[in-house]
Amino acid sequence: MSVTRRGDERFHYSDNSHRWIPPDPDYDQEVWDEVVRQHQRQHLEEIANRRKPRE
Repeated sequence: MSVTRRGDERFHYSDNSHRWIPPDPDYDQEVWDEVVRQHQRQHLEEIANRRKPRE
């Protein structure tokens, strides 16, 4: 589970799912897709950093 940080609102709907359609209809969809993918990678890095190393 990830936490929505301040400034991440544009990437999430109110249910915290990711917004794959750009909020601005003039925004290039391919560029938006890549921005959202980078944002998701940040979530994954946060999750990985919180995990305790296995012993």
